[in-house]
Amino acid sequence: MFFYLRRIILLFITVALVSVITFAVFQVLPGDPIRTMLGTEADETQIENLRSELGLDRPLYEQYFTWIKGLFTGDLGNSIRFSMPVSTLLMERLPVTLSVASIALLIVLLVALPLGIFAARRKNKASDVVLSSVTQLGMAVPSFWLGMIFILYIGMNVDFFRINGYIPWTESIQGALSTLLLPALTIAIPQVAVKFRYVRTSILEQVQLDYVRTIRSKGLPEKIVVYKHILKNAMIPILTIFGLITAEIVAGTIIVEQVFALPGIGQLLITSISNRDFPLVQGIVMYITVAVVCINFLVDILYSVVDPRIRLR
Repeated sequence: MFFYLRRIILLFITVALVSVITFAVFQVLPGDPIRTMLGTEADETQIENLRSELGLDRPLYEQYFTWIKGLFTGDLGNSIRFSMPVSTLLMERLPVTLSVASIALLIVLLVALPLGIFAARRKNKASDVVLSSVTQLGMAVPSFWLGMIFILYIGMNVDFFRINGYIPWTESIQGALSTLLLPALTIAIPQVAVKFRYVRTSILEQVQLDYVRTIRSKGLPEKIVVYKHILKNAMIPILTIFGLITAEIVAGTIIVEQVFALPGIGQLLITSISNRDFPLVQGIVMYITVAVVCINFLVDILYSVVDPRIRLR
C-alpha cells in the first residue's frame, strides 16, 4: 500500500512542478496576447480594459493559483484565437488524437511483441537477420516522410482510405478507420522497430541466465520455457520501453496530424502557437504532461504486478 501511495504522491508532485514551469515559461515569452487579440488598431484604454477583464493585471501568483484551480474544475480559460473555452476545444479534438494514438499503440503491441519473441528464438538465423535489418531501416525513417509516402502511394490509389479530414466513430466505424489507419501506421512503424529490438534483446539476455538452463534440463516444452518463464522475467525492461513508446506516440500525433490534416490536439497546438494563443497552449501542454505522467504511473504499477519484489523494496 505504501508503494502505491508513494507513486500517487510523486504523480501529483510531478504535475505540480510542470505546471509551475509551464506557467513561468509563458510569462517570459515575448509578445502580448491582449494586443494579438485586439489587433494593431486598439488603443491603450481597450487594451487595459481587456487585460483587467481577463485578470492579467493581477499579480502572477494570483494568476497561477487561479489557473491551477481551473485545472481541477475544468475551467482553463478562454482561447484568444477561437474565443471559446479551452476545455471545450480540448474535448472536441481529444477523440481524434486518442483514436490515432490507441490504434498506433495496438499495432505496436500486436506486431512488435510476437516478432521480437520470434526473432529471439531464431537468433542468427535468416529470419532473425532479415527482421533485424528491416527494423533497423524502420528506426531510421522519419514519421512525416513515411506519412507523405503513404499518402502518395496508398491513400491516393486505394479507395478505402481518406487522406484528408476525420469521420467520427459515431457516424461510421469504417469511415473512422479509413481516416485513422494510415496516420496510426505512420506513428506505429518506427515504434514497432524500437519495441522489436528491445523485446528481442531482453529475451536473449534472459536465455543466457542459469535458471533457463535449469528449467530446460527438467524437460519442459520450449513454449512453456519461453512464454511462462523467460518472457515473464524479461517484462521489466519491456515495460520500461513500452512506457516511453506510449509517451512518444502521444507526442508523435502532433506531427502526423499536420501531415494528414486531422483535427486533433496536435493541429490545435500548432494553430495556437502560431497565433500566440497562450491560454490554449498552456492547456494543451498540461494535457500532454498529465497523459505522460499517468502513463509512467501505470507502468510503475505494472512493475509491481510483474515483479512483487519491487513493492517490498
